[in-house]
Amino acid sequence: MKKLISCLLCAILCARAFGQAPPKPYGPVPTKAQVAWQETEMYCLIHFGPDTFTDKEWGYGDEDPSIFNPTNFNAMQIVGAAKAGGFKGIIVVAKHHDGFCLWPTKTTEHNISHSPYKNGKGDILREYREACDKLGMKMGVYCSPWDRNSPLYGKPEYVTDVYRKQLTELYTNYGPLFIVWHDGANGGDGYYGGAKEVRKIDRSTYYGWEITWGLARKLQPGAAIFGDVGPDVRWVGNEKGQAGETYWATYTPHAPEEGKTPGNGFVKDWEGTAGQRNGKYWMPAECDVPLRPGWFYHQSQDEKVKTPDSLFNLYFKSVGRGACLDLGLAPDKSGNLYSRDVVSLRVFGELLHNTFKTNLANGAKLTASNIRGNNKAKYGPQFLLDANRYSCWATDDHVKTPQLLVDLRTPKTFDIIQLRENIKLGQRIDSVAIDVMRDNKWKQIAATTSIGANKLIRLPDVVTARKVRLRITGSHACIALSDFDLYKGAISVHHRNVEVSLSPPPPLKQ
Repeated sequence: MKKLISCLLCAILCARAFGQAPPKPYGPVPTKAQVAWQETEMYCLIHFGPDTFTDKEWGYGDEDPSIFNPTNFNAMQIVGAAKAGGFKGIIVVAKHHDGFCLWPTKTTEHNISHSPYKNGKGDILREYREACDKLGMKMGVYCSPWDRNSPLYGKPEYVTDVYRKQLTELYTNYGPLFIVWHDGANGGDGYYGGAKEVRKIDRSTYYGWEITWGLARKLQPGAAIFGDVGPDVRWVGNEKGQAGETYWATYTPHAPEEGKTPGNGFVKDWEGTAGQRNGKYWMPAECDVPLRPGWFYHQSQDEKVKTPDSLFNLYFKSVGRGACLDLGLAPDKSGNLYSRDVVSLRVFGELLHNTFKTNLANGAKLTASNIRGNNKAKYGPQFLLDANRYSCWATDDHVKTPQLLVDLRTPKTFDIIQLRENIKLGQRIDSVAIDVMRDNKWKQIAATTSIGANKLIRLPDVVTARKVRLRITGSHACIALSDFDLYKGAISVHHRNVEVSLSPPPPLKQ
């Protein structure tokens, strides 16, 4: 009997030490496409078309294709400028509300083949695709559901014979795509083939989103689908480029009218800013904002380009809160980004690189108050400092408020703290606090909520300390924390913005 008991105890201890099951997922979790989208973090939405030449934001739909004639369209310059800014992909506005298509579509004559660009043989989508391939950038597309040119808009035939066929062409001929993008454009006044009238639709049902999304699922299974109601990525509810300070990737879209099904342009979009702690779906937010005041190019806005500092601040309010940043770029009539736009992007990219190139926590001694199953090799805090954003420090199921001691070995000066959870196991942590040791006493320097895929805490002043403590103060489940990093922000470039903005960028290699 004693031998049997001894064997059982040994088996239990071995299971605890070496066979501890990983943490169970908490709540909704991301799909493979959503994980890939999250890792992209920053990309650009490029508006270029007839509105560039008419100085409008929304074309009426009656624009003559002959006005679209860029003298030197350069996809490499545009995509290269985005890459220099640290962005990892672009979304091409293939068709805006005016209905003009930047590729030679078979669905309408209102397209680039009827313009003088390259004698009607041009294909802007193809040029972007080739530039992305050469520069190692991801590509996505946006095709406006609203079409102010089509005589069929508002009728069922528009959705089946025009819009879905346009999406099919784009998804078939210009992949692979990392995202397919939809907005809430839902009708109004327009040219409509000469009718020149107002056309209204049922915003809840007209586009048949479930069927429309199915095209992407079939033709671009690796792409995330963006829209006000996702289903993969939601709109953050504003065009300021900012997510909520408390931000949840989980979300349940609600229609503004009782009993109706929510749809793009037909949702309580303000709820997308923060999401909901117990949202039904994993549906993280995209934070969209233009580099200029408008989405399309306007010469009058040449001096109103966002500075590198302002972009840096937006980074903390979007990517730094767990969302992704979508920055609008607007080529001018020549088909290039204006020099001030290019320089602002480049300096922003330098600022990001210089800030995050050195993790000051590397080499630190980490001591956790609890390790799952006491299995340090599998769940220890050392995973907080590796390059894998899904390996993690995990705790036993009943331990939801552990602590981590970080001995930097020598005093380090920092003003940015980065935390990440392993989102493949859901968003688990509600709140944390960070302390530093001063005069042999712990002093709190920061506290925040909702960690998720990424949380950047920007301290108001630099801190110099050797010992740092992380306290998990609230969690719905045992933790699965994947990163704890410390950085010193790069020197602000605000004082030299005017100088660098006027300096022409170096030519890009073709």
